[in-house]
Amino acid sequence: RARPKIASYPFTTIRPNIGICQYDDCRQVSFADLPGLIEGAHLNAGMGHSFLKHVERTKILMFVVDVNGFQFKADSPVRSALETIVILNKELELYKSDILDKPALCVISKMDSKGADAKFDLIVDSLKNLDEIVRDESVIEPEFVPERLIKFAEVVPISAKFSRKSVDNLKHRVRHVIDDYTHNQSLHQELEDKVSHTLSQKSTIT
Repeated sequence: RARPKIASYPFTTIRPNIGICQYDDCRQVSFADLPGLIEGAHLNAGMGHSFLKHVERTKILMFVVDVNGFQFKADSPVRSALETIVILNKELELYKSDILDKPALCVISKMDSKGADAKFDLIVDSLKNLDEIVRDESVIEPEFVPERLIKFAEVVPISAKFSRKSVDNLKHRVRHVIDDYTHNQSLHQELEDKVSHTLSQKSTIT
């Protein structure tokens, strides 16, 4: 339901936009669109800090990456989809590394473009072996390699323009990851409470 202002910016919005996704059972999930996360964002390049601070408030992360890669502006290098993912990982790590503890989805867009299926398969295979791939300087420059590599719960292909089905699938994958995260947090809290209670009892007996 978001209505971002669209123009010939290097990225699609100049401020974060909040969209609400409503499911058939009336549950709602809020999405924050933060397209200004570019190289140097942690140093406040582009819309850097004004966007990164919003990431801290999210339950999960969702990297939306063009299957064909990304070029910030005409005189910037063209980054492959994999390079884009790794650079975003690095920017988040440099800003606040604990953000990488959040569960994450990787969404590969523009799947209607020529050769997208083969590129998508290569991205998925590369992400499975990312710790080895990033050691190859022909794939990614060493300065962009993060110390902590993000682990994606899922890699989801979409064609927002031509495939409503792929968008619907993404909505349900997002909900699944959020529910898993919430459930795991609940279990972790229960365990902490039990341990705390047990230690408290032992202390009382002593």
